[in-house]
Amino acid sequence: MQGIIHLEDICKSYYLGKQELEVLKGINIDILKNEFVALMGPSGSGKSTLMNILGCLDTTTKGRYILNGHDVSRMIDDDLAEIRNKEIGFVFQQFNLLPRLTAAENVALPLIYSGIAKKERMERALEVLHKVKLDDRSHHKPNELSGGQCQRVAIARALINDPAIILADEPTGNLDSKTSHEIMDILGKIHTDGNTVVLVTHEEDIAAFAHRVIRLRDGVIETDSINANPSVIIQPA
Repeated sequence: MQGIIHLEDICKSYYLGKQELEVLKGINIDILKNEFVALMGPSGSGKSTLMNILGCLDTTTKGRYILNGHDVSRMIDDDLAEIRNKEIGFVFQQFNLLPRLTAAENVALPLIYSGIAKKERMERALEVLHKVKLDDRSHHKPNELSGGQCQRVAIARALINDPAIILADEPTGNLDSKTSHEIMDILGKIHTDGNTVVLVTHEEDIAAFAHRVIRLRDGVIETDSINANPSVIIQPA
């Protein structure tokens, strides 16, 4: 069965002068709708390059990438930008919030590019902030929020366009253990609500929340395994 993400013989090379550096060497992956997948691998394994290709931030040297029915392998930049805005919600380690905007304004930002009127943008922003339990901080700016709260704002922003896929790149990398688990609890709920979640991490305890773990090494898939007992957060009564 072809997945919502279908990678077929994906290769990626960079050139340093005349020297070719092969980063990905024939990656084949199918990720089905509503899977929760962790991508892992040591430095230099190719996981960041693969994430950039999945997020349509970079293009392949060879191979086909089908994203939710769209062949994005050879799309031009404008088309890739449109696909990114419609199909993918990004969550980054650094949050990437605009400091002069409130939480709600940061969340609503992607809707500007969709031509949504301001009133509707703010209404939808408050709805998704409620999903990440941050609607009471909607008028606060990033410097008035904790790191965990900033990441929840970033997750809400990723959800605002109702994307097919959430791509989370080291989303707990700047957070302490307790806050990291709170963020993973939110991503777990997003997955339970029907989203496909792809997570890049180097932390085993974070990957343990995923239902499937794909490990890369030297540009190839080393293992692709099902996690039969994914971690869950037990909420206090």
